[in-house]
Amino acid sequence: MTQLRPVTVQAWPQAVLPPRPVHMRVSLAFVEHRVNVWLRFGQPVRESVLDRWRRVATFEPNAVCCRVKWIGNDYGTALWQLMVLRAPMPFDGAQRIAGVVPSARILLRADGEQQVKAVLEVVDAIEALGIEPTAAAATYWHTVGNRLAARLPLPDYTTERHAAHLARGALR
Repeated sequence: MTQLRPVTVQAWPQAVLPPRPVHMRVSLAFVEHRVNVWLRFGQPVRESVLDRWRRVATFEPNAVCCRVKWIGNDYGTALWQLMVLRAPMPFDGAQRIAGVVPSARILLRADGEQQVKAVLEVVDAIEALGIEPTAAAATYWHTVGNRLAARLPLPDYTTERHAAHLARGALR
């Protein structure tokens, strides 16, 4: 017959502190006729100038911004890219993105001149309604991204949709 040994239980620490929220840093740059990485919307809490070509915008957790990247070469445009990003909270899933430290949630990604210009028109339409694009529903940005991928017409962001988004937020 086997003998049972007593089991020792290790005590958990009294308080397990959650990780401190980390600010998202977005690198911006401008070199005439070569590189233009800029913010279309978003309110950074701090902006640091590194040199005459580069800056870094810092965002609080859960803040939303839109980064537009244009790269050219001797033959013309080489890259058009637009991303609507949300700064992650602790324990949120996030994607690694070049020029964004430590990471971000991608709400929308548009690649190519036609897609980027279409999204810029959507942003202009939201601002024409008197709504700050950072306050728009994350689900709307996801829907725009899905419509771009499916090559379908982009949905309008209406005041009714925004009111529903605000009401949904009030219920949480």
